[in-house]
Amino acid sequence: MLLNVLFLIIGIALILGGANYLTDGASAVAKKWGISDLVIGLTIVAFGTSAPELVISVMSAMKGSGGLAIGNVVGSNIFNILVIVGCVALVSPIKVQKSYMTNEIPLVILSSLVLLICANGVLLDGEAVNTVGRVDGLLMLLFFAIFMRYTLSIASNTADGTSSGQPADEVKPMKMWLATVCVIGGLGALVWGGDLFVKGASGIARGLNVSESVIGLTIVAAGTSLPDLAASVAAALKHKPGLAVGNIVGSNIFNIFFVLGVSSTVHPLQLGGITNVDFLVLTAASILFWIFGWLFKHRTITRIEGAVLVACFIAYTIYLVANA
Repeated sequence: MLLNVLFLIIGIALILGGANYLTDGASAVAKKWGISDLVIGLTIVAFGTSAPELVISVMSAMKGSGGLAIGNVVGSNIFNILVIVGCVALVSPIKVQKSYMTNEIPLVILSSLVLLICANGVLLDGEAVNTVGRVDGLLMLLFFAIFMRYTLSIASNTADGTSSGQPADEVKPMKMWLATVCVIGGLGALVWGGDLFVKGASGIARGLNVSESVIGLTIVAAGTSLPDLAASVAAALKHKPGLAVGNIVGSNIFNIFFVLGVSSTVHPLQLGGITNVDFLVLTAASILFWIFGWLFKHRTITRIEGAVLVACFIAYTIYLVANA
């Protein structure tokens, strides 16, 4: 068990470090090619923030651990909304921009519903086992392509260099040889870290006699989302809580449409211990996120609402542990 925990810790460190260096290196290379900071921020940097989930899910899919792959994404998205948005609102009420309420957050709800439908083949189509297959994955990737086209069109139509009111990420200059080393080293760290992480998570699941799905929904999801939590709370302390909303919205859409889209295209994902309760919690959290933006103070998620979100996560975690 101790060795598996060590694999888990080393794996997540390699994944997070690799994603950071890969993003910085790729951004610097793109900048050398004359690509704007805004486009880099909306593509390479956005991909980089979802790299931990992507690597873990793809590696899990290739090793036949579909429950871990799906649990990672579902758990991360639930954690993002209930814990990160909740904690940020507790620190400082979040003023949500109108474009998020009318465009982006409904896309988060849509992505949750698409996953709920794709994962219910037994109920909807009489299949023997619930599986997110290659056809589902390709459908998600098409949704992702539409989302990226929408995002880039919004960016190009914004005169001040922002997307939905968020500033573009400024790319740090870097020598080409160093950027190349960062890209290659980052990719290597991601692959190696992903292999160690999946090995450790699977070993812990066996040692605790629980399903890989539960490990994915809890330990793996929290591990890949902790950097986002730290960054979002830091933004709230700097009185910029609205930045957290943009990060969460983009991350949740990326996780389902891109991460699960790629993972299930690489290898069909059997749900394992993931149930409709988990998908419904994700869908309900997404809807609650949208509703709280309208209630009480218009387009503001208050501290009380933040406390409700965190309480919902605690209740969900207790349910998982009780039914493990």
